[in-house]
Amino acid sequence: MSTPLHRRPPLEVRERTACMCRTGGRCSSSAPGHALHLIQERLAAATPSGWADAFVTAVDPVAGDLVVRTLDGTTHALWNGSGAALEAGLGSPVALHLEYGVLAVGRTRFNVAAV
Repeated sequence: MSTPLHRRPPLEVRERTACMCRTGGRCSSSAPGHALHLIQERLAAATPSGWADAFVTAVDPVAGDLVVRTLDGTTHALWNGSGAALEAGLGSPVALHLEYGVLAVGRTRFNVAAV
């Protein structure tokens, strides 16, 4: 007589990303406004026609809010939790890629959410 096999049920796997950007930690979420995903950065770099030059017209470093105005006069309210509002001061020249939600401040790129 053989003994029955006791199979353990598979463990449930959950992929959760934790956002620590509000507390000063490194953000592991790639949702809009959080950490910039490598593929998102590469797609924005591969489509140079999507970039628009802009200037920062309002900034709130505590909340992470920015308002930028492109050279054609369009304003965009943006949010970023990983420090874009700290890097881009009032009047700073920036570049915005609306299709992929990327804000370039100098050589630094940020994932931004339109608000």
